[in-house]
Amino acid sequence: MLSGCSVSSLAARFAFFPPEPATYAVRKDEAGGGRLVASGVPRDAAVDVLLVDTRKGNKVVAFYLRNPAARLTVLYSHGNAADLGQLYDLFVQLKVNLKVNLMGYDYSGYGASTGKPSEENTYADIEAVYQCLETEYGISQEDLILYGQSVGSGPTLHLASRLPRLRGVVLHSAILSGLRVVCHVNFTFCFDIYKNVKKIKKVKSPVLVIHGTDDDVVNWSHGNELWKLAREPYDPLWIKGGGHCNLELYPDFIRHLSKFIREMENITTKARLKKIRQSLQPAPKKVHHRVSTGTTTTFTTNCCCRIRVRKPSCRCPGCNLSCGCCSGLMSCFSSRLFKCSTCFSSCSCRGCFKCPTCFSFSCSSCRSCFKCPTFKCCCCGSCGDEQ
Repeated sequence: MLSGCSVSSLAARFAFFPPEPATYAVRKDEAGGGRLVASGVPRDAAVDVLLVDTRKGNKVVAFYLRNPAARLTVLYSHGNAADLGQLYDLFVQLKVNLKVNLMGYDYSGYGASTGKPSEENTYADIEAVYQCLETEYGISQEDLILYGQSVGSGPTLHLASRLPRLRGVVLHSAILSGLRVVCHVNFTFCFDIYKNVKKIKKVKSPVLVIHGTDDDVVNWSHGNELWKLAREPYDPLWIKGGGHCNLELYPDFIRHLSKFIREMENITTKARLKKIRQSLQPAPKKVHHRVSTGTTTTFTTNCCCRIRVRKPSCRCPGCNLSCGCCSGLMSCFSSRLFKCSTCFSSCSCRGCFKCPTCFSFSCSSCRSCFKCPTFKCCCCGSCGDEQ
């Protein structure tokens, strides 16, 4: 039988397929003052080639494509079988058509990035690239859209769940989790990788989901479920007949993505802050019992146990729980029949309170204490002797 670590490693092996050899290389251009350039892709003065240090000790390569007309920046996390050299032309098209700045990067072990690909390394990679955007280009999360394709949805949602003021998120052919792709399970193991099904619930920004209906690698149900789980879902794009790696070829792809970008540009900071405050407000507590209008007695000690009951309405004049019909109830309240090691003295009947509605007593010694016909439960009015 495979252990959790073995299954996790197996899922990781299915998750990462870096192109070998890499489709580009990075070197210093001595004639250009030591500026980094990438061989295998066109030279462009509007493209910066960067080497970014991660907290895991790796150096990842990033391309930053500037657009002077841009108001927003897209941080693009690619799929599991491509590197920056293969994606360069797509990045240029997105930069022009969406009118955005675009930062793309290679995971550890991909392209010219050092290290080995793993879930934790991809998290460190995207964190480092985001910090680079902040420090080198002055781009804050309010002006940033995270874009994750396929396995790139993992690091995308990891970062998005930590940035409450993020402008938006795009999930392109995204996965619910690693094992859900490999094994088609409907539940989450502790050793699963890229648990997007949990992280999507923490994202406070608008989420656009794009998925092909004929995706035979990551089933459309993954995208549909992520869209349903999003706290602020944007109109999804289900591309009829679309597969896993060809959605960019459909006209609806760039049209719908452009619409999303334009709407995110028009969201004012004031409106975003208002939505964030609303999302941070705690949900109203649900009341699970009927509140009694009668006099109640509450027993509580050290906030460990709490029992709330209605005082018996005895008809005996001047009764102080001492008449014949109430003496048993009075002795019960002062006896050692309540069982809680912290709150009450010890009793031979732990776990007496088992009524599914309010409470009753399953042992004979406790039941005998609540034989008084006038004793009522404060939440449902049931007699204390009822089973």
